[in-house]
Amino acid sequence: MIRVLLADDEHLIRGALAALLALEDDLTVVAEAAGGDEALAMARAHRPDVAVLDLQMPGLDGVAVAASLRTAAPGCAAMIVTSHGRPGALKQALSAGVRGFVPKTVSAQRLAEVIRTVHAGGRYVDPELAADAIAAGDSPLTPREAEVLELAADGAPVSDIARRASLTPGTVRNYLSSAMTKLDAENRHAAVRLARERGWL
Repeated sequence: MIRVLLADDEHLIRGALAALLALEDDLTVVAEAAGGDEALAMARAHRPDVAVLDLQMPGLDGVAVAASLRTAAPGCAAMIVTSHGRPGALKQALSAGVRGFVPKTVSAQRLAEVIRTVHAGGRYVDPELAADAIAAGDSPLTPREAEVLELAADGAPVSDIARRASLTPGTVRNYLSSAMTKLDAENRHAAVRLARERGWL
């Protein structure tokens, strides 16, 4: 019997997944969580074989939970189910040790098959999400440009960004200008939006 942890902040989706997986003879849902921190606590308490994690949850997101599971519950394989298949998210997930990555549009039968594959030590990435990730390519932004752009996302003035990043205002302007040029964006708000759409932030 494969012991499964489900983590999704949408109660209806989590409940439906639990009900559908309960129909499978070899799968049993041993715990459910509505957020990332709760998912980690449940993984420690219930020792599931596979954690099925939503990408975007309150607290820790699915990728952060997957990375933490490596030490919190080393015998638990992680997979992501998402409605936000951004290319950068897939790359981050794979780097964090995620073994499965599927969209929420997947059928219950297919999801059960992926859980079995992941439990057996295999990997499964939805072909369409994989193709999108390859097409998007790697981020042209340096880590520092990405950091400054992330700090600019909430519309903070340059002086605030400089203080939070421990940089001078002039250096912040240079990083923002460089990021906008690389992304061919007319302003920093457009640069943030473009970088997020491509999963680079």
